[in-house]
Amino acid sequence: MGTTRFLTIMDNVSQVRIFFLSGLNETNNHKFTLFFLTLLCYCVILLVNISVIVTIILDKNLHEPMYILICAFCMNGLYGTAGLYPKFLWDLLSPVHVISYSGCLVQAQVIASFGFSELSILAVMSYDRYVAICRPLEYHSVMSKQRLITLVCFSWLMPFFIVGINMFLTSRLKLCSPYITRFFCVNPVIVKLACFPADTAVNSIVVYITVIIYFVHGLFIFLSYMYLIKTCANSLENRAKFMQTCVPHLTALIIFIVIGLFDILNVRFGSKDFPQTFKNFVEMEILVIPPLMNPLIYGFKLTKIRKTFLGVLTLKIK
Repeated sequence: MGTTRFLTIMDNVSQVRIFFLSGLNETNNHKFTLFFLTLLCYCVILLVNISVIVTIILDKNLHEPMYILICAFCMNGLYGTAGLYPKFLWDLLSPVHVISYSGCLVQAQVIASFGFSELSILAVMSYDRYVAICRPLEYHSVMSKQRLITLVCFSWLMPFFIVGINMFLTSRLKLCSPYITRFFCVNPVIVKLACFPADTAVNSIVVYITVIIYFVHGLFIFLSYMYLIKTCANSLENRAKFMQTCVPHLTALIIFIVIGLFDILNVRFGSKDFPQTFKNFVEMEILVIPPLMNPLIYGFKLTKIRKTFLGVLTLKIK
């Protein structure tokens, strides 16, 4: 009888259909201020990313691999922020912070695939710069239109597929708690809610494979830029190319790595002693700083984008 009762309880607790997000519990006194600041931030993110995307699409002179990749970068920023900001803004004005089980999985899928796509696109960008500077005579044959489309699709679809496998495995777990100590859903936090003992061995294996895949991405980026720096050091012309086109990529990469490491450390080792406000800030950085800074970095640093955008703006004002 005791075993039957235990199994009944397990069946009941595993049927989680709604998650309660406790990350915003301490914001009730400032929710309207946070709402308007968040709305302003999201509007600026939409404005700067869409401006860069439209500028590149409208100007045929910018239909080159490097600018197409920047366009894909900005599109990915819009995709990732769409997974957080609308729900976050709604929660700031809502007395109860909840999300459906399926909605939580979708949000985790979007945010994680956004992060991995950022790294994949940065890897393709580093390859593009390597070919442009180190093999300039072969650039147009190597970075052909067909190969560029393949690389962009790879940068989007592979992360989506890998994260999708992780989310499918997570959806098979029995959960014993509907309380998430964040204000949005991420896969590691959902897995922590699994009933004990839970068979998460397959989940762990897939996570380790994912880590290895994107560690290789990071290693490829590092080696590419090390080779580029070595090559450019001996040539004034190559140094100028590096400063003009590679520095924005390196800046975006450093911002992403620093913020990503902070978020991973917070998810894995975040102390309960830290104030919830501080943890919220760390959690949200990945969906505030890169989508906001990347289009500004590329828009101001890359001369062609800046001149085209200012030219279009001047015509509209006239």
